[in-house]
Amino acid sequence: MGLSRLAALHGVATSFSPSAGVTVPVPDSTVTAVLAALGVDAGTPAEVGRSLSAAESAAASRLLPPTVVVWSGEPLPAALAALPPDAELTVEPECPPGATEAPPRLRMRVPKTLAPAPPDGGTPSWWTEPPPGVHRATVRASGHRYATAVLVVAPDRVPQPPARTHGFLVQLYSLLSARSWGMGDLADLADLAAWSGRTLGTGFVQVNPLHAAVPGSPTDPSPYRPSSRRFPDPVHLHIESVPEYGHVRDRAALDDLRLDAAALSDAVLNKGALIDRDAVWELKKQALELVARVPLTPGRRAAYCDYLAEQGQALEDHALWCALAEVHGPRWRDWPEGLRDPRSARTARARTELMDRVDLHCRLAWLTDTQLAAAQQAAREAGMAVGVVHDLAVGVHPDGADTWAQQEAFAHGMSVGAPPDAFNAQGQDWGLPPWRPDALAASGYAPYRALLRGILAHAGALRIDHVMGLFRLWWVPEGRPPAEGTYVSHDAEAMLAVLVLEAHRAGAAVVGEDLGTVEPGVREALARRGVLGTSVLWFERDWDGDGRPLAPERWRRDCVATATTHDLPSTAARLTGDHVTLRHRLGLLTRSLEQELAEDVTGTTEWLSCLARLRLLPEGEGDEEAAVRAVHRFLLRTPARMTGIWLPDTVGDRRPQNLPGTWDQYPNWRLPVADAEGHPVTLEEIAASPRLHRLMEVFRPPAESSGVRTAPPGARRP
Repeated sequence: MGLSRLAALHGVATSFSPSAGVTVPVPDSTVTAVLAALGVDAGTPAEVGRSLSAAESAAASRLLPPTVVVWSGEPLPAALAALPPDAELTVEPECPPGATEAPPRLRMRVPKTLAPAPPDGGTPSWWTEPPPGVHRATVRASGHRYATAVLVVAPDRVPQPPARTHGFLVQLYSLLSARSWGMGDLADLADLAAWSGRTLGTGFVQVNPLHAAVPGSPTDPSPYRPSSRRFPDPVHLHIESVPEYGHVRDRAALDDLRLDAAALSDAVLNKGALIDRDAVWELKKQALELVARVPLTPGRRAAYCDYLAEQGQALEDHALWCALAEVHGPRWRDWPEGLRDPRSARTARARTELMDRVDLHCRLAWLTDTQLAAAQQAAREAGMAVGVVHDLAVGVHPDGADTWAQQEAFAHGMSVGAPPDAFNAQGQDWGLPPWRPDALAASGYAPYRALLRGILAHAGALRIDHVMGLFRLWWVPEGRPPAEGTYVSHDAEAMLAVLVLEAHRAGAAVVGEDLGTVEPGVREALARRGVLGTSVLWFERDWDGDGRPLAPERWRRDCVATATTHDLPSTAARLTGDHVTLRHRLGLLTRSLEQELAEDVTGTTEWLSCLARLRLLPEGEGDEEAAVRAVHRFLLRTPARMTGIWLPDTVGDRRPQNLPGTWDQYPNWRLPVADAEGHPVTLEEIAASPRLHRLMEVFRPPAESSGVRTAPPGARRP
């Protein structure tokens, strides 16, 4: 009981429920290892006793919990409402973004004789609400009792998107244009947004995470295992759009690099080659080093200096890690001992010795930031109601810049994953070190807030991968199988409040990827704060009833409704069964091909029958392209606020961008968008695709469907 009680006090689960009515105990050795990662001694019964006594004593004597959340316009939280008579509460407000000084300190005193609580649980007379922000609160009470806490004051909901809008979902690297350097870039994103917003009336473009990757040979191509989530990857830069590019003196060198880049693109588009991020970056890095030799104009220099000041120590640390990785390799735990600590004297010397490289990496982050801003500006100027929807990965690479610079915030010897379930009996280990909930709270959630501010700076909305991680994550101790992990809880109220606060300041909506097993109450808590969910057509069935496809009117309103995602088969592959035969070829099926195909055909037939019954398939069965259109007609029948169209679906692509459960067996994250025959297509060809335009007719308002909003592909002006 002692270990269980100690674990509960620190948010560590001692059992989990993989399905209804089933409870699985967590091994004591796992609980002990996780507590150790949280700085809690529990290796022996005596240590458990001492740690438990200390934790219970601290909890009993605290006037306030470590973090208190106040939602604007809602009743005061119990922690504040229950302060003892005559207690004095002092709030030191934070300095808001863009301000030069913080608002004045607030002092409040609880009356000696408390008035009856408001009947509606509202605000007591002594309370004065601080401005929105993350503040430091101090309370003093009789008996020399004293406590400090983080006070988060947040609006009650994140900003909401329009009542109805639709847009494209795309993995940016896969979207090559005629001018790309071997993979899609930020100019391609801006062009996609400008074209689709103006011509098709789309309201958003959602892309994969654009976080900085860990350099290497080869680099991990997954955008969901980055070096840093705080800063973007300059591999996404469009080189020719950098203003200094036109003033490079060594034009011959630039021309040679452009020829090599054109050869990379040609190999991908016409010769069956995979997208080679390492080769692309090698060419872009050489070009950017030439560009960086061009002096900045006074105005550009001022803008760069402003960016450096805004980003501060975080950017300098990130750039220094990049510079050190060039010298010592990307695994910082293998660096010379003095360099493993970002605050050591040896690291300080390296900061000076590598000053030029540090400045280069700072400038690359700035250039990427400016092109991210340009993409969002292009989207809004094209009339998009939302614009670019950025994606936040669930974690970072254990050897990356974030884990080096923020070592105190991460749980050492742990990685994030998923417990065993009906689809994966062994569980999953994603190899991503988790943040320590206690360290986040102690810092006033500084790393989390900085991360959100960075990614929201040029976003119309933010998608959060595995949004359930705001509530709890499955921790796997190093060297143990994923099944021997356990859940560790965050202060979900605080995590949500900080998210709402930063999204509100950025004016951005938030979408949570809440697919799979979701803890009871999580979706309701997210919906209450205006966080949209994710609903994928093939998973939306009446699971509490007959298990058949869920009628469109029964779908939730506050979600992004889509036919597929980057981790799932394309719609054409789903309709034809190609995804089953692909997994069979790769040896991934656990049953015979005949059994898998039979089950797949049954499910697909149910959906096609549903579409036909709703008269959404007027072309009749047997036409795969028509069925893709019918699927999207169905999505429009739902009340979903946002409808996402997987861009490869518009041209009939049958290949998934990522096939979970594979590594070398399948080219995950390295495929260009292709047509129904598997031939890669450029952005220009996508924009002119008759198949795309036939699909997008589904999204035109009735008044526009009968006429022509813009000239069709191939039309000539008189």
